[in-house]
Amino acid sequence: MSFDEEFSLVMEGSNENTLEGIKGLIKNYKKRHEQLLVEQKELSASTEVRQKLAKDFKQRTDKLNKSLKKDQLSHEEQIAKEKIKLEQMKQEEAELMKELQRMEAELKEEKATSNNLKQQTDVFSAVPERKVVFTGLTGKPSETPTFEMEPHVVYPMEGGTALITFEEAVVAKKILDMAKHQVDLGGECNITVETRPVQLMVPKVVEINSQVCPQRILISNLPEMDRESLLDKLEIHFSKTRHGGGEVEGREMLSDSGHVVLTFKENNIAKGLTDTESHEVKLLSKKSDKVRVTPFINGKISNLKTDMCVCRRTVLVTGIPAVMETETLQDMLEIHFQKSSHGGGEIEAILYNPLGQNTSALFKGAEE
Repeated sequence: MSFDEEFSLVMEGSNENTLEGIKGLIKNYKKRHEQLLVEQKELSASTEVRQKLAKDFKQRTDKLNKSLKKDQLSHEEQIAKEKIKLEQMKQEEAELMKELQRMEAELKEEKATSNNLKQQTDVFSAVPERKVVFTGLTGKPSETPTFEMEPHVVYPMEGGTALITFEEAVVAKKILDMAKHQVDLGGECNITVETRPVQLMVPKVVEINSQVCPQRILISNLPEMDRESLLDKLEIHFSKTRHGGGEVEGREMLSDSGHVVLTFKENNIAKGLTDTESHEVKLLSKKSDKVRVTPFINGKISNLKTDMCVCRRTVLVTGIPAVMETETLQDMLEIHFQKSSHGGGEIEAILYNPLGQNTSALFKGAEE
């Protein structure tokens, strides 16, 4: 019950105008005052407790804030360290990737070199055997023969032109210096022609990569016999599966060596035959002949450099009209350019191509 209620109860039975009523009021006010003092004391105690709790809370809050700031700084430092470490790891990863790519490139190059060496080994082992006898003669390394390639150049000729090769280069130069020539055809008939130098595109550097053909074999150590009969017997023998062969798609005899090349339809036949190398084949009689089977080598040009070469002894005659028969006109040209009075000289070869026709001249080797 509140003080107001107690006070009101007391006041119901009293009169403020009487002494007893006044005493009652004073008594009630005292009780109320005492109660207020108790409440004030309790409130003061509660306030002190709350102030102490607030102070402790503030101290704890400050301590937690300091700890939080410290942890935040430590966390930021840790993040910075981790970022540096991450950058270092990325850099190391990039370096490792470069190293890996370099190693892969080296490995690829090594594999290519290994394959090339293997092909070279196969090529060297595939060369047919030839008997060699040492005669006791030796020479300097610089005197050893080198590989030479004689070019065969096809030169297309237009109609109304002729190619004339002189025995001496100096004669060809005189004819070219004169440029225009008046050729007497007889009977007060003459023609005017022009001479030009002949330029040929010839190989300067040729590099060839050789590799073993998977479908062909080279057969050597063959006896001398009829060509067609030899090819037939070889095809019959190597087309049989019991001899390790298969279906033969083509056959050819190399005229320069007398060796035979067989081409199989499938790729896996040639390898098995060349692994055995020595084969017994019935060719001349019932007795078997021992032949050698080696891989056939294919050549592929890997590097080709050409150069323009001016023929020193050959000139091109242009502007020749078709005024008479081909052979007669060619003879008249040869007679004209052979005379020293016209600046000419001895002719080694002449080729005339009349108007309306196309032909090609073949140049073998280099002119001296």
